[in-house]
Amino acid sequence: MDLARLELKNVAKTFNETEVIKSVNLSVADGEFAVLVGPSGCGKSTILRMLAGLEQVSGGAIEIDGRNVTSMLPLERGVAMVFQSYALYPHMTVEDNIGFGLKIAGQSRAERRPKVLEAARILQLEPYLARKPKQLSGGQRQRVAIGRAIVKQPKIFLFDEPLSNLDAELRVQMRLEIARLHQQLGATMIYVTHDQVEAMTLADKIVVLRDGRIEQAGPPVELYERPANIFVAGFIGSPKMNFLDAVPADGKLSLPGLGGAIAGSSASVRTLGVRPEHISITDAGAFAGTVKVVEQLGNVSYLYVDSAAGATVTIEQRRMTGLHAGDAVRFDIEHDQIHLFDGDGRRL
Repeated sequence: MDLARLELKNVAKTFNETEVIKSVNLSVADGEFAVLVGPSGCGKSTILRMLAGLEQVSGGAIEIDGRNVTSMLPLERGVAMVFQSYALYPHMTVEDNIGFGLKIAGQSRAERRPKVLEAARILQLEPYLARKPKQLSGGQRQRVAIGRAIVKQPKIFLFDEPLSNLDAELRVQMRLEIARLHQQLGATMIYVTHDQVEAMTLADKIVVLRDGRIEQAGPPVELYERPANIFVAGFIGSPKMNFLDAVPADGKLSLPGLGGAIAGSSASVRTLGVRPEHISITDAGAFAGTVKVVEQLGNVSYLYVDSAAGATVTIEQRRMTGLHAGDAVRFDIEHDQIHLFDGDGRRL
C-alpha cells in the first residue's frame, strides 16, 4: 500500500462570512496515525471533510505526497473515509458492500473479488461475506465500512468518529482492531474523535483544536506531560488537571485556595496545575480538606476534596480507599510534577 505525507498549509474555511477554520498548518508523516481532538464545534470534522474533498477550502492548500489536491475531486485524491454512521446498503451482502466503490469505479466482479477477499481476511470478515448488514453486530458493520475503505487502497485513511455508535465494550474491541489495522497496513491515518482515551491510545500524534485553530500537536506523552497552555492541560487527561490560583511572594507560590504555599519564584505565574495522580493523601500533608465525593473504580479511586480555604481538588489513589464523604484529610502536592501558567494561560 502506498504511503503518503499530508501537509495542510494555511488552510482556512469560511461559512457565511464566519471563519471556522483559521489558517491551520499541519504535517502528518508517511504512515503516521494522527488524531484530531477538541470540543464540539472546534472544526475537527470540517478539517476531515476538507481533506476528503467533501468541503471546499476557502484558503490555503492541501498536499498529499507533495501533490496539491486542494481543488481535486474526492475520487482523485487517493483518500478513503470511514464515517460515524456505517452507511451500508441494507439490501447488499457484506461482499457487495465492501466492493461497491470499486464497482462504481468500473471494475468487474473478477477484478473486485480478490481485493474484497483480502480486506475481509484482514478484518476477519470472511465468515460473513454472504450476510446482509442486519445480520451483523455493530462492530462487524463498522469493520465492513472499514473494509470498503481498504479495497480502495488509498494513500490516506480518514476516520470520522467511527466508534461513537458502539457500546463501551465494543468501543474497546474496535479500538484494538483499528490499532492492529494501522500496524498491519502501515498506512497514514487521520482520525477524528471527542474521546481522549481513543486519542491517547491510538495516536502517534495528537492535534488539539479549539475555535478552528491548533492549540498543540505532538506525541500523546508530550501533550500530557508538557501541555502548551491551560486549554490543552485541561483537555488532555481524565479526570482533568487541577488548576489553582497562584500568587508569587517571597520566593514561594502562595496558593490561596489551599491556604498554603509551595516553592516557586517566577513572577509570571498566575495558575498552578497538578494532575490528580500527583496529589497524595498523607497524615503529614501541608494542606487540609474534607472529602466531598468518592468514586471507587476498583483499581483506582478518585477523591473530590474541598480544601479548608475553599478550592476543590481531585486526588487519585491507585487502590480502593477507606475514605468516605465527610472525612477530614490532609494532602500534599508533588512539587516536581506541577505545571505553571502565566496570565494568558501559556506554559512557563
